[in-house]
Amino acid sequence: MAELSTSSTRLGDVCVLGLGVTGQALLEYLVRAKAAGRVGRLVAFGRAKDDQLDALEARFKGACEIMATEEVEGSFDLAIASPGISVFSPFFVSAREAAVEVIGEPEFAFRESPERWISITGTNGKTTTTTLVAALLRASGLGAKALGNIGDALISAVATRADEWFCTELSSYQLATTRLLHPRVAILLNVTPDHLSWHRSLEHYEASKMREFANLEPCDLAILVVDDEACARQASALEQRGVRVCRVSASARPIGKDAAWVADGILTVELGGERFELGRAEDLHIKGPHNHTNALAAATAALFVGASAEALRGALAAFEPLAHRVEPVGSSDGITYIDDSKATNTDAVEKALDAAPEGKTIILLGGTDKGTDLTTLSEKVAKVCKAAVCYGEAGPRMRAALEAAGFSRAKGAAHLADAFECARELADRGDTILLSPACASFDEFSGFEERGEVFQALVAEKAGKR
Repeated sequence: MAELSTSSTRLGDVCVLGLGVTGQALLEYLVRAKAAGRVGRLVAFGRAKDDQLDALEARFKGACEIMATEEVEGSFDLAIASPGISVFSPFFVSAREAAVEVIGEPEFAFRESPERWISITGTNGKTTTTTLVAALLRASGLGAKALGNIGDALISAVATRADEWFCTELSSYQLATTRLLHPRVAILLNVTPDHLSWHRSLEHYEASKMREFANLEPCDLAILVVDDEACARQASALEQRGVRVCRVSASARPIGKDAAWVADGILTVELGGERFELGRAEDLHIKGPHNHTNALAAATAALFVGASAEALRGALAAFEPLAHRVEPVGSSDGITYIDDSKATNTDAVEKALDAAPEGKTIILLGGTDKGTDLTTLSEKVAKVCKAAVCYGEAGPRMRAALEAAGFSRAKGAAHLADAFECARELADRGDTILLSPACASFDEFSGFEERGEVFQALVAEKAGKR
């Protein structure tokens, strides 16, 4: 793979868009680059209250200018945007008018340190797969960090990088602002409608996802879960371009020389003419066909960059579900409680229901309404669930959609705590109460993490009091 190394190249005058966690990480890095003579003028733009502005100015001690505005003024060689800033927003547009080039933080991190990147994207499953790739590599004695949309800003890791792989979760927001990004391995798990208010259209959302493949060469590997229609289309397009492709499926062996699938219950990978059997799918702690493909994609990436099959077998069997992602959080009186608060779109909920006990699941749906179509979700709930409790801002619309689909066991509740109590009243021994809301959480909580923590606290406090 051709490498672009700009770590000693002068960047010129630089501005940073956004004053949040990513923006501040960028400033930390760029202040050091300025001290090394690589940056001229350094300015950060973004919304900030007076006390936040004072804190930032004290922190950076005059090494950069902090402007509490989203109107970029001046002339810059480079603008680096935080991921939450839409490319269609006035903030981004004003930066485009003021700078020679506008890129996102992952693109900048790649340019500063382009070796050993594995990228992972998709509407759902990114965090689990990214974490698993890093765990599999470490189990084989290879250095690896899980980064990007999963946690710490990439640029923070660049500053302290050792001889290790960057296992990088990339959202559609982050990929939309890439140009030179060139991972050694690129994984695409699925593409279903989400974040359309940011992207303005499904076509732009899908195109942003596909940007992780833009610079792949024949020596690289693209891994795509072809149970998803958009991934299947992209796999064929990449092969026509001469890119090496490994197709992944939860069922039958996909076409192609390189493939990964579940063969008679065994996680199986064929790569470079060699066949690897990596254990039984049913023995994974992460359940459901979607997690089987997540595991296969992660294992394929790890094998491609040098991990051993023996180490992978043990690491796959030991890997536990991540917090708020189909996470078992307790049981009482024969009722099991599952926290899937991270399921903020309908596709994620449908995947969770694939692993749910049919006729014995009571699902909690609701939160901030994304306005997405509820047809297929309603059909899935009607097929799998014993009952549904719809709460929060989106509750009435979700309940109406379920009733329109002929599901008569939908109840309403004002808030999550009310929905929890209602579900407990409906549950019998042997049932599962599943929080898998299909919505954002901002009508009641700061994010899906807080929503999941509240659900877990309700389980701990009240589950045994029937």
